[in-house]
Amino acid sequence: MKKGIVRLFGTVVSLTLLFSFVGCGSQPAKEEAPKTAATATEQILMASTIGPIDAGIVAALEDAFEKKTSIKVRHVGAGTGEALKIGQSGSVDLVMVHAKALEEKFVSEGYGTKRIDLMYNDFVIMGPAEDPAQIKGLKNVNEALQKIAKTQAPFVTRGDNSGTHVKEKELWQAAGIKPEGNWYIKFAKGAEGNAPTLKYTDEQKAYTIMDRATYLTLKKELKLEVLVEKDESLLNYISLIPVNPEKFPTVKNDLVMKFVEFATGQEGQTLIKEFGAAQYGEPLFFPNSEVGKKL
Repeated sequence: MKKGIVRLFGTVVSLTLLFSFVGCGSQPAKEEAPKTAATATEQILMASTIGPIDAGIVAALEDAFEKKTSIKVRHVGAGTGEALKIGQSGSVDLVMVHAKALEEKFVSEGYGTKRIDLMYNDFVIMGPAEDPAQIKGLKNVNEALQKIAKTQAPFVTRGDNSGTHVKEKELWQAAGIKPEGNWYIKFAKGAEGNAPTLKYTDEQKAYTIMDRATYLTLKKELKLEVLVEKDESLLNYISLIPVNPEKFPTVKNDLVMKFVEFATGQEGQTLIKEFGAAQYGEPLFFPNSEVGKKL
């Protein structure tokens, strides 16, 4: 695993996990919280794509679930591609990811049991107010990307096979473009997440494709603007996938399914629906389970 790809958030659950990820560029662990009614066996570890972590929804779901059940959920943050690799090692019990093709491969190869709809938001194309490619207000993503490529206006990519990067590649392909050249800039620290990538793009006065939740949480710090949005192809679906206990007997599937039931049920989906609305003027995510779709 490349240095800097994986970040640890929250309280690490054991020294074994700490030593496993410190060598991979993890951040220093926070002091462990006082023990609750949950025992060492009543906690699960999740590999999660970084965007929902940075937005705060992962911690909100974990905290609400622990308050309700005394079962701890701790997470490792990584891009979707890397999160799935962690899942393939059997060192986590659950993954939260957002790249359908990679998710389906993970399940079909027997590493995960099934994809479970959790929530969604959307991506937007952001760029400087000067808008050298003249894409502001376009309703078609293909047209916007074609204009960016034609003018060779600077565009920043995470370039790390994260869910955001996978979506970006899909959009370029749909537009009939293979982006390359000096104008197409791979952010060296893209694996650290969407927030650092967006800040770097802002510094470079470039374009990028970014999830709306990251934009909203950083909006006050940015000069970049949302230039293209609300094309159906920009929707960003986030799933939960339990790691397969038949392949990895140590996986705590019973506890995982309790978390899944909570997150996709009335309480978890209501939390998702309301999360961020008061602070940012609009929710950061929308519920997407069968229960959530009816809220």
